Amino acid sequence: MTATMTDAPPPAAPKAAGAPQRSGRSLGQILMIVAGALLLVAAVRMITGSDQLDSSGQVAAALGLAVPIGLAGLAGLWSERAGVVNIGLEGMMILGTFGAGWIGWQTSPWLGLLCGIGFGVLGGLVHAVATITFGVDHIVSGVAVNLLALGATQYLAKLFFADGKASEAGGNPKQSPPADSLPDVTVPGLSDALASLEKHHWFLVSDLAGIIGGLITNLSVVTILAVLLFVGSWWLLWRTPFGLRLRSCGENPIAAESLGVNVYRYKYVAVAVSGGLAGLGGAFLALVTSHTYLEGQTGGRGYIGLAAMIFGNWRPGGLAMGAGLFGYSDALQLRNGGVTVHALLLLLVVLLALLAGWKLYKKAHWQGGISLMTAALVLVWYLFTDEVPSDFVGATPYVVTLLVLSLSAQRLRMPKADGMRYRKGQGK
Repeated sequence: MTATMTDAPPPAAPKAAGAPQRSGRSLGQILMIVAGALLLVAAVRMITGSDQLDSSGQVAAALGLAVPIGLAGLAGLWSERAGVVNIGLEGMMILGTFGAGWIGWQTSPWLGLLCGIGFGVLGGLVHAVATITFGVDHIVSGVAVNLLALGATQYLAKLFFADGKASEAGGNPKQSPPADSLPDVTVPGLSDALASLEKHHWFLVSDLAGIIGGLITNLSVVTILAVLLFVGSWWLLWRTPFGLRLRSCGENPIAAESLGVNVYRYKYVAVAVSGGLAGLGGAFLALVTSHTYLEGQTGGRGYIGLAAMIFGNWRPGGLAMGAGLFGYSDALQLRNGGVTVHALLLLLVVLLALLAGWKLYKKAHWQGGISLMTAALVLVWYLFTDEVPSDFVGATPYVVTLLVLSLSAQRLRMPKADGMRYRKGQGK
């Protein structure tokens, strides 16, 4: 018998009944981590006097910057859980920005939102046909989708926004005319009460008031939709038979096929949903952030979303934390500049010291020593300077992302068949 080489992994051995299963952190552990982080930020705010670290304005800005990144990361999660690497998220977001800006200007922002999702789905289906049906390398296909989306939107923008009615309304070859705003939500009474508490700058109380106030004041309906999509994705992928079958396509498609799962269908659904979510992220940028389509509007958020997904270990909760971290650091440097980012250095010192202690406790002496040395260098930087240089301030979000990814790399586990070519019946 001649052995054939395939790109798919061998069938996994069944687990014995009663074998211990790995579980995520419990709710109590998560709450303890959140409480510890809040106490740490409150202490740093009191020591440094930087009240903008957790103000309601800072939290609201961070949330607005985190939503498109989180939606891009959620799009990548859907695709990669089914075994398809989606580097084309950036292109699908670009398609979403154009579709939302184009239709949103001509009709209503709600139809623009739907059109942005539809344009993203179209980009996802192109990627699905190339990778699933024709077996094109996933990275090559994703890069091609990015290039095609960029070129197509640039051409269409010149075609639709450069003359006639669009030009008179404020359009040009690089942007659409403005669309109407989508509604915001504010909790009446509670928002004003929290703002009053925040102004007193009390330890912990004002910090908590600022964070909650930023989350419930002038909240876009698309942000609420994004939160529901995160919760719905977690429930659908981890609590339903559909999700189990879809994730099995990313872990071992041969075993899934042997159990009667239509692997092609589930992969197509996952990549189409991925494109729609990325398109929604692009529509958020066009309709909520700026109210217009702008060339280069995505700014690499599709790639950053992939980084947030990896940081989150291909799970919605961790992904949301990664997107929030990047949004927070980005908002910090955009709103406050070098003075507040300088206060963030002290927070980084404490985190690195805690990490060093944990690594030394786990007998990882080399890693603990590096973390401790880095903490000492950052502390020296903090003590002998009053402000972070502007060049470094602009790079803060990217430095934070790289630092977090490097520190979390050891606990990551991607789907086993992620990115592998699959052909029906290849396991026979």
